[in-house]
Amino acid sequence: MAQTKRKRRTKHRGNAAGMVETRGRTGRPGPNAAPAKKGSGRARVDRYSQPPTWRGSVNRAALATVLFIVVVAVIGQPIATAIAIGLVMFLIYVPIAYYTDNYLYNRRQRTAGKGKV
Repeated sequence: MAQTKRKRRTKHRGNAAGMVETRGRTGRPGPNAAPAKKGSGRARVDRYSQPPTWRGSVNRAALATVLFIVVVAVIGQPIATAIAIGLVMFLIYVPIAYYTDNYLYNRRQRTAGKGKV
């Protein structure tokens, strides 16, 4: 005799992102679920509210110097010339980067203070 009832099939529901959710509680997170992450805009505000450091300026200057040396070497200058110019640029760029960051930080603090009054 033929079987009249169909066997139960497991459901796999796809959502808008293409993720396949298995059976179970898929509608909303449970009571033990981790809280949602805050937006990246908040992290940006926190980073800008930190005062500038010499270490950050040195890191930025080192990255810019390496990129500069690579570009000058690709253009066709000798490597020794590119490194010499890069070192001079590094020594000039570190204080410029620090004092520029310091100026922007102080200006941001002043405008934040005016907004709260």
